[in-house]
Amino acid sequence: MTIAIIAHDGKKAEMVAFIMDHLSLLKEHNINLIATGTTGAHLERAGLQVEKMASGPMGGDAQIASRMVEKNVDMVVFFRDPLGKHPHEVDVSMLMRLCDVHNIPLATNPAAAQLFFKSLVYKH
Repeated sequence: MTIAIIAHDGKKAEMVAFIMDHLSLLKEHNINLIATGTTGAHLERAGLQVEKMASGPMGGDAQIASRMVEKNVDMVVFFRDPLGKHPHEVDVSMLMRLCDVHNIPLATNPAAAQLFFKSLVYKH
């Protein structure tokens, strides 16, 4: 199983903390993580193994979307900053639309991500 990890700048620390809190679950279920470049760099600095794409504004969202279309992503966790302006909002919208098109679970906040991660326990 592969989970894509994305976080807007103001949410990166929260994302790292969330993933660290669920590290044993990820390891237990042999979950692979892919992430946009800057988010991935934050995860690596926390000691996590992650496959990094380009940063979001440089095409990382599109790279993850491509993996989704190829059926190589099972879940997306994208901690969005709903109050900030983001120069690549079009890419974000495309990514979210493709989650709907390809029926891929998308968590945009920690509460939804928590529910999705709990479902991993029941899937396996």
